[in-house]
Amino acid sequence: MRFSQLFGKTLREPPSDADTISHQLLTRAGMVQQLSTGLYSLLPLGWRAFRKIEGIVREEMDAAGSNELLMPALQPLEIWEESGRAQAFGAALYRLRDRRDRELVIAPTHEEVITLLVRQQVQSYRDLPQILYQIQTKFRDEPRPRGGLVRVREFIMKDAYSFDVDEDGLETSYRKMMQAYKNIFSRCGLPALMVEADSGAIGGKDSHEFMLLAESGEDDILHCLNCGYAANAEKARFVKEKLPQEGLMSLEEVSTPGIKTIQGLANFLNIPETKTIKAVFYSADGKLVFVSIRGDLEVNEVKLKNTLKATDLRLATDEEVKEAGIHAGFASQIGLTGVLTLADDSILTGSNFVVGANKPDAHLRNANYPRDFEPDIITDIALARQGSGCPHCSEPMASDRGIEVGHIFKLGVVFSEKLGANFLDENGVSRPAIMGCYGIGVGRLLAAAVEQNHDEKGIIWPAAIAPYQVHICALNYDNSEVTQAADDAYERLKGAGFDVLLDDRAESPGVKFNDADLIGCPVRLTVSPRNIPQNKIEIKSRNEKTSALIDVDTFLESVREFLAR
Repeated sequence: MRFSQLFGKTLREPPSDADTISHQLLTRAGMVQQLSTGLYSLLPLGWRAFRKIEGIVREEMDAAGSNELLMPALQPLEIWEESGRAQAFGAALYRLRDRRDRELVIAPTHEEVITLLVRQQVQSYRDLPQILYQIQTKFRDEPRPRGGLVRVREFIMKDAYSFDVDEDGLETSYRKMMQAYKNIFSRCGLPALMVEADSGAIGGKDSHEFMLLAESGEDDILHCLNCGYAANAEKARFVKEKLPQEGLMSLEEVSTPGIKTIQGLANFLNIPETKTIKAVFYSADGKLVFVSIRGDLEVNEVKLKNTLKATDLRLATDEEVKEAGIHAGFASQIGLTGVLTLADDSILTGSNFVVGANKPDAHLRNANYPRDFEPDIITDIALARQGSGCPHCSEPMASDRGIEVGHIFKLGVVFSEKLGANFLDENGVSRPAIMGCYGIGVGRLLAAAVEQNHDEKGIIWPAAIAPYQVHICALNYDNSEVTQAADDAYERLKGAGFDVLLDDRAESPGVKFNDADLIGCPVRLTVSPRNIPQNKIEIKSRNEKTSALIDVDTFLESVREFLAR
């Protein structure tokens, strides 16, 4: 491609609303253009990089024995109601009515459709296993689109689905997809960290995310540098500090005028926060829930929502708490009735806690489970954080930000049972297919690649996914010798199978070099009047500061060597 014919212009300054490096650089490099909030066009340079990622994804999925197909983005609402996910997706689900007043959705994902396809196509265990995938445009009405391509309302995604006869088959398919994902990210030159994850609105049980570590990431990742355990903070388990065991002491009321916070209570009574139990109130699908957790910990709302199997979870309002007859700031589960009570298992790690006395300006010392209170549910609902003990080896965990670029799930029979995707086993018994689900956001992966690979000058593309492998800067292109030398290099590179961008514009060397650094192709060749008499071309890797002069006659070998670095 000749730069003079390229659609899309580079910019010196980023858009004022660009809140991430990838958004800034992809826009400045003429690779994306925003249409509206969360809606972007991929311009030719961006589309080329996107297609290279897409090609790697497709090659690895095919190599893993998957079948590619294409499913409708427009779907009847009734199949989402049948699966129970119309409510689970809530406002993120785009809905519309056709001219016959039938309700439709514009799909954010395709579990329902693929399950119905298998219901129609699979009759016997001999038809399984199957792994089916597509690369398709998805739609989600994100409440807060951000980060350019990181969180958008319309995006292209690779989603795959496995169908097996039993759990062993699912495990085989799951491991096969896990390896395919590792191959994809490795080939793209992107070191992704696999972490334990929450399944969210997709449903199912075990799941793992693939994260690219980046300061602009939306997710907190806890990982152990000692044993390798890694998990999204939404899912992360950790070892909770065990307190010294004490003999159970009698409940004792203590006056605490105006003390409503854990920190204030600990300071007032001269005790550590670990000796207190915090009360937090939530509304789960309109029902008040009283949550107790050790005072030094915070509630993980994703764990809580999953425990309650709630669709809508939020902090309860002061009015809702007051209507239940509870004194916020001085509450405990002791003697409480008529309210669902739940506690983090940290209440089992100590004894003689300080809790609210259920009346203003008073607390109780020496509260103990189960002598004084018994929650309806006790489970892990605590949020892990940097320094929390690894659940495998107890070493302190590190915390980093990450961008999710892939997610794999073990769905089990969540969809196949509801939608009737059954098969006859070898004994003629009808059984639901065991499912898995595997997604990669291709556009998000493009943005994440930039978040991980850039400097103050622009993008530094990994060679496998760069829009062009070689960027030729022809200085003084109107000089006949430069024109001939640059065009000759351009044709030789194309003939050898390289993707090449030739900057043939009537611009200054500074503009050309700045644009080359901004666009970020792996190798830059400079053809200039100064070096032509010596039969030399200047070569430079985008990720290195120094350049070198190479012979025109053998420059193809040098390009191959530089691309392999």
